[in-house]
Amino acid sequence: MFVDEVIIHAIAGKGGDGIVHFRREKYVPRGGPDGGDGGHGGNVVLCVDTHTNTLSDYRHQKDFRAKDGKRGGRQNQTGAMGEDIILYVPPGTLIYDQDTNELIGDLIEPGQTLIVCEGGRGGRGNVRFKSSRNRVPRIAEKGEPPEERNIRLELKLIADIGIVGVPNAGKSTLLSVITNAKPKIAAYPFTTIQPHLGIAELDLDTRLVLADIPGLIEGAHAGIGLGHAFLRHIQRTRVLIHLLDGLSAEPIIDLAQINTELSLFDPQLAEKPQIIVLNKMDLPSVQERWPQIRDDLKERGYNDVYAISAVANRDIRPVLYRAFQLLAETPDLKTIQSDVDSTSMPIYRLDADPTAFEITETPEGWRITGKSLERAALMTYWEHYQSVRRFQSIMEAMGVDEAMRRAGVEVGDTILIGEYELTWEE
Repeated sequence: MFVDEVIIHAIAGKGGDGIVHFRREKYVPRGGPDGGDGGHGGNVVLCVDTHTNTLSDYRHQKDFRAKDGKRGGRQNQTGAMGEDIILYVPPGTLIYDQDTNELIGDLIEPGQTLIVCEGGRGGRGNVRFKSSRNRVPRIAEKGEPPEERNIRLELKLIADIGIVGVPNAGKSTLLSVITNAKPKIAAYPFTTIQPHLGIAELDLDTRLVLADIPGLIEGAHAGIGLGHAFLRHIQRTRVLIHLLDGLSAEPIIDLAQINTELSLFDPQLAEKPQIIVLNKMDLPSVQERWPQIRDDLKERGYNDVYAISAVANRDIRPVLYRAFQLLAETPDLKTIQSDVDSTSMPIYRLDADPTAFEITETPEGWRITGKSLERAALMTYWEHYQSVRRFQSIMEAMGVDEAMRRAGVEVGDTILIGEYELTWEE
């Protein structure tokens, strides 16, 4: 099944915990601290695989998690790093943050990678806290929490040539005749409900990648019919073969209608080179109409005009060679303006202050929320007094203590930070 849009939940690996440990050997009464650091958590990585052309692998499995880093060891041994999880996607995949709708990346090149969730840093062992003033540090850090995201993947097919037209114009038939693609073909509109890719070999050295885009109707740019779910696939193509239905009452109007839909969806689509092809020339009635249709197209400024019969595989070769010539004259995908275009209106975002926090009085106690503070709480060994003192120092440095006093906290009140429940003491 062709799947071109999925939402997945990605979680990186948690950092391994650092440990509190002291060297204990015979005849070494004061060996000192030797607790090692935890290992870095694994990342969630997307990688382009040219052997994949759909996102169907993620249709059923939605949750992906990298491996956690390992706990540090004695003798200053660092824990093993968590293994990355690599998710393979086809070329032309756009990656969005589902919650913010922010574009994270656009993967085009074979083997191109993108880290979408970074693993947590390994916690430091007590050997890291040794100083001239504290030779016996009973303090360490737990591993940093991992990054977690809801990711939306959208596929825009990468093909040299897009075949467009109204429903039942013969696009699937044309693709099946000139390539090894096997799309569903029948004599009724909307037979094709998903894009198909095919490769046409003109000679030993020349290959064309074509995409059969489902039939477009009036209002497609606004999502009517098959709509913009398929219009985006045309954005990746460099040349368009616009197939006209020879049995249509007004093929010229069909041409104008589809071109209008393309330009309304994306103005750059109207600038792509087009080859106009009238199909179904195996029928006598179409043969009779062809001279008049050709003249009308020429009058409207269309120079690349051809007539074919996809069913009979007649006169298709000249169309493909002309498409190859236009490809040579058209900038490749790397030079075409991308979705994140430098000439577009810049978007300025105010980065959230990681040290910011909020204090809320609840029936259960005082709730303190803040990214850095909650992360510090998760990385604290609450069973070690020095670790608790370090967390208190962090609260003082961030101004939490002063803010709590201004809010009216009293000795003995319950303080809630993340999953932890503390008691306020002066």
